[in-house]
Amino acid sequence: MSYQTGQNQWDRKIDEIASTSRPRIAVVGLGGAGCNIVSWIKEKGVIGAGVYALNTDAQHLSITKADRKILIGEKLTGGQGAGGYPEKGAEAMKESLPAVLKEIGTPNLIFLMTGMGGGTGTGATWVLADGLKDSGALVVGVVTIPFGVERARFSKAKEGLDRLRSACDTTVVVDNNKLLQLYGNMPIKEAFGVANELVGSFVKSVSDAISTPSLVNLDFADLKAVMERGGISAIGVGEADGDRRAEIALKKALETPLLDTTGIKNSRGALVQVIGGEDMTLQEVTTAGDVVGQYLHRDAKMVWGAVVDPTYTGHMRVMVALSGVESTFLSPKQTAPPIETAPPAPAPVPKKKGFFSF
Repeated sequence: MSYQTGQNQWDRKIDEIASTSRPRIAVVGLGGAGCNIVSWIKEKGVIGAGVYALNTDAQHLSITKADRKILIGEKLTGGQGAGGYPEKGAEAMKESLPAVLKEIGTPNLIFLMTGMGGGTGTGATWVLADGLKDSGALVVGVVTIPFGVERARFSKAKEGLDRLRSACDTTVVVDNNKLLQLYGNMPIKEAFGVANELVGSFVKSVSDAISTPSLVNLDFADLKAVMERGGISAIGVGEADGDRRAEIALKKALETPLLDTTGIKNSRGALVQVIGGEDMTLQEVTTAGDVVGQYLHRDAKMVWGAVVDPTYTGHMRVMVALSGVESTFLSPKQTAPPIETAPPAPAPVPKKKGFFSF
């Protein structure tokens, strides 16, 4: 056998293994906010991922953009939504769970995206996450929590997030209140749009990074090392141009995580994504890695990747996900009581309220 023939055989073998070892990814949006996020992702395009939209609201689902749309709880809700009741969203998902699991299949990585505080997303997401526990997939919840002035939604969001984080490997949380502080006094509608874009951008960036080779590669094993059993995660985003742009962008990302945490050094791991133009240098990329190490605990796991995108020429964007953080938004982790199947009906004698009753 000639050297050339042997080399060709190795090339073919490597190509075959590379194609089969590429992680399978599912991006799933649940409820109104989740469906808005997957519409954004579908429009932008995501490499190597199937995009799914799940909702109890048939009208909203009809205008959602996704590879596959699934109306959940059709018998229960008739396609008219969950009415803001998380327990109804949970029952809707239980009704449709076998069909949803069959449709999603057996991906290696599953993103579950929703906005906490409503009915469908708050109730259905944890049921789906719980149903995926034995799938062997890395299940990452990516959620937004409402503004403090939305009192009823705020309370339900806390309860729903407590359930979701017990079912997912990690749950990335974006607090709309922190987002508003970061981007100024914008109207609520615009702030929701920024939150949706931020969550969508995070999911798209991670999916693209582990699906395609890049300047500094980030693979599925790296992601799993940081996110598996990672608890609550917080996102930080920073951009900068000019001198020391990598360092400045990274410091912004680390110092303004979009969730109130008790300190970066308490986090158990960090996922760092650096995006720059064709003028980004290797020195800038390695500097970013050094800066992260100065912020984190010495025993924390850190993985990072760098992507060259011509549209970023002249400036850099850094996204950081800190896993295993402690948040002031949440009470200590505990087992939640059972969710009732429907809002308690009026009765002449007082009844014990359900977990999500208000």
